[in-house]
Amino acid sequence: MLDVPAEDVTKAFRTVTRNYQKYAKIPGFRPGKVPESVVRRRYSSEIRKEVIDGLLPERFNRGVRELGVQPIGQPQVTELTVEEGQPLHVKAAFEYIPAFSIEGYKDVTVEKPPVELTDEEFQHEMNQLRESRATIEPVEEDRVLVDGDWAQISYTGQVEGEPEAAPIAGQDTLVEIGGKDTVAAFNDVLRGAKPGQELKAEVIYPADYAEPSLAGKTVSYEVTVKALKKRIVPELSDDFAKELGQYESLSELETRVREHMANRKRRSVAAQTKDKLFAALTEKFSFPVPESLVQDQVDARLDRGLRALAAQGMETEQMRKLDFSRLRAAQRDGAVAEVKTNLLLDKIAETENITVSDEELDRELQLAALQSNEPVEALRQRLTQDGGLARIREQMKREKTANLLYERLPA
Repeated sequence: MLDVPAEDVTKAFRTVTRNYQKYAKIPGFRPGKVPESVVRRRYSSEIRKEVIDGLLPERFNRGVRELGVQPIGQPQVTELTVEEGQPLHVKAAFEYIPAFSIEGYKDVTVEKPPVELTDEEFQHEMNQLRESRATIEPVEEDRVLVDGDWAQISYTGQVEGEPEAAPIAGQDTLVEIGGKDTVAAFNDVLRGAKPGQELKAEVIYPADYAEPSLAGKTVSYEVTVKALKKRIVPELSDDFAKELGQYESLSELETRVREHMANRKRRSVAAQTKDKLFAALTEKFSFPVPESLVQDQVDARLDRGLRALAAQGMETEQMRKLDFSRLRAAQRDGAVAEVKTNLLLDKIAETENITVSDEELDRELQLAALQSNEPVEALRQRLTQDGGLARIREQMKREKTANLLYERLPA
């Protein structure tokens, strides 16, 4: 609640009115010669607004400083009385960041897993690389199909009890014998068969089958085996490395893969460990969080989710049909945790005297400019105008703080 003395209010009204007298253009009066009474009648609402704008902001900021709190957003005026010759009275409500203690934050620890790449992890990655280059090749020898083989088949199927339904058909379909995605009935009839054979199979699909049109139905199939094939996984060699198009030898490929995996594991372990540390910190330090910050974070999380859906091909019309009330409610707990984490990191950064230099900010802007294909200065100007520059600096400071806490964790 603020009160402005009557003499200050009167002075403000007179100052604003004189300014309007100087520049007002009213038919029948020369510029600068409009009577004060005419100006007051013609521009009463504008004058009142300028008086309020001139008297309140500085006094509000001074009052907030005296309270020793950090406000969030703009205050909501609930009472306002302003008349010339009378004291100005205003009552406003605003959210602020609560005071809370972080005493003992250095004692909060979580397990810090090793980040070194193991031989098993490396070999698994190399095997995955080989598997990704595998091909399906014809088998020339005269033999029957066994587990691990691939059968090239044609088939037609009729749904039991639906004689009028169009048959289910497929040509030159590849089926892995004993494969995890192969229906058991097909495994049974194809195992031991040879190309040229015609077979019959009855498949009873479970009620929860992935293809809704077949779920819970029984289908009788007639199958023709057209070819026997084998999946060939290439051996690791210099030729294999060269086929990937970027490497001159297997040794170079292995070195690059190790480097990439080591960096990826280091980042992954650090991110997961930090998340556990943040959870431990928010559990130890309990304090209320401003609702406006929570709602802003919910908005940000929803925006990220909608962008991801758009990238996956969801149309705008489909997005409009989403239940946003339910989506917002589902994001709330995560948003509260993120806001608490940010407030804790801000407090710890202040305690640790962590700052972001102009040089560090410039490097970040240069990277962002490259990614957005935008001149650095144009990006800087745009971000300065919309407050984005301050948000980037704030986020960088939080990241530096999180890195410090992570590095301090006992190995």
